[in-house]
Amino acid sequence: MELNADFWNDRYATGDTRWDVGEVTTPLKTYFDQLTDKKLRILIPGGGRSYEAEYLHRLGFTDVSVIDLTGAPFKDLLARCPTFPKEHLLVGDFFKHVGQYDRIVEQTFFCALNPVLRPAYVVKMLELLSPGGTLLGVLFDDVLNADHPPFGGNAAEYGQLFSAAFTELKIERCHNSIAPRAGREVWLKARRSL
Repeated sequence: MELNADFWNDRYATGDTRWDVGEVTTPLKTYFDQLTDKKLRILIPGGGRSYEAEYLHRLGFTDVSVIDLTGAPFKDLLARCPTFPKEHLLVGDFFKHVGQYDRIVEQTFFCALNPVLRPAYVVKMLELLSPGGTLLGVLFDDVLNADHPPFGGNAAEYGQLFSAAFTELKIERCHNSIAPRAGREVWLKARRSL
């Protein structure tokens, strides 16, 4: 199975989007609600229908970008939120993306990648974060699948993976997950040093 643009286009075309909960999830909403700097440069990789980007845009954040292998889900975002800047909807390979961001939001992207790409994911996140920038979001603390997404993992494994690159790292059980994910998620906050 090749997890390329065709694979994800097919998932959207057939409606096989079980990861899509139809709104921004509680852990991310709670984090976004406490942010005050509306000019933060924010990236959401593998953003799909981008409920997080919509939520941030409606809160007044002015520099939110989404990157996905396929543009198929962006149509839904623009139907819900026509004022979202189209130039901030990027179709392409996250690993080839160039930019600098103050925050990078993780929401189901990590678990959609083949686990062999996880070390490259960490390196790329470090590259895309500006000094003092933060990678944050939720990761599954569950075995899940070995041969297709979503791919699982556990907090200890994530700690080893991220601590090699980030000196400021926090991984803890989510206390406010949505019901279907309760007890199966950890909150990740990894800050790049200055």
